[in-house]
Amino acid sequence: MNVLVLGGYGAVGGHAVRLLRADGLPVLAAGRDRARADALLDLSDVAGFESALDGVAAVLNCAGAEDIRLAEVCAGRGIPFLDISATSEYVRSLEDVAGPVVLGVGLAPGLTTLLAVDAWSSHRSPIDIMIGLGSGERHGDAAAAWTYGLLGKHFSDPNGTSVRNFTSPRHFEVPEDSGYQSASAVRADFADQHRLTRDFGVPVRTYLRMDTRLATLGLSMLTRAPALRALAPKRMPGSDKWVVLARASNGSARWAAGRGQSKATAVVAAAAVRAAILRQPTGPTWIHQILRLDDLRDTLRDNEINLGQ
Repeated sequence: MNVLVLGGYGAVGGHAVRLLRADGLPVLAAGRDRARADALLDLSDVAGFESALDGVAAVLNCAGAEDIRLAEVCAGRGIPFLDISATSEYVRSLEDVAGPVVLGVGLAPGLTTLLAVDAWSSHRSPIDIMIGLGSGERHGDAAAAWTYGLLGKHFSDPNGTSVRNFTSPRHFEVPEDSGYQSASAVRADFADQHRLTRDFGVPVRTYLRMDTRLATLGLSMLTRAPALRALAPKRMPGSDKWVVLARASNGSARWAAGRGQSKATAVVAAAAVRAAILRQPTGPTWIHQILRLDDLRDTLRDNEINLGQ
């Protein structure tokens, strides 16, 4: 039984295919490029997608296609559908699919979710999640489009107020061995903060920063003038270093850091695929319902991801 990776030769999907194959799983990289795809697939053709599911044990969506119909088709066949998306509206719609859908299986949400669960388990208080991304990494088009798509948009804070993306800065101390400097981060609408707020019964808030203050400032300025989005570069000066951190109100924190956001997303996604095949969820499931942070320690270390607290 194959694992079908949508966008299986893209920035995240290519890493996921390699990692899953290294674990001995049969994998098909799906896409529209005849030269690179194992399974030629146009995701706008839902009937064609359903035909491609014969002999498939799980589907991992790394294509950036946020089409609820794909999850529904998999649900109808009892095939786990895993998605790396961080988009809150889309993720909420996936939570309503009547079948085995696994959510938050990337770096953020995903690893951030597991860090937050671990931090909250030690001190049951409000949790702040900080995501620091490398502004110099060559991301896929979907990742850049997602980030810039948040410009000017609002989302609901746990206290009921409306928050504009890339505003309300907050300072985060980051461990020196993370490779990141401590700095301020700004609010951003990552999907897991909403789910974890419901699960924990206390506020969970997510903040985003880039590895240069200039890049973070750029997002804060553009969110007040989203019409200027066309002027935003797909790649800014900076490195490929990233850090994610979950901090409880007493200051205790769990964190992870590494190089290459796309690879890190694939590492977590591949682990979630293995867990989904093993556990066979029957309904909408978040990553923290099938994996714990401790389950990933060896995998993270083997992929040069530093996990600390």
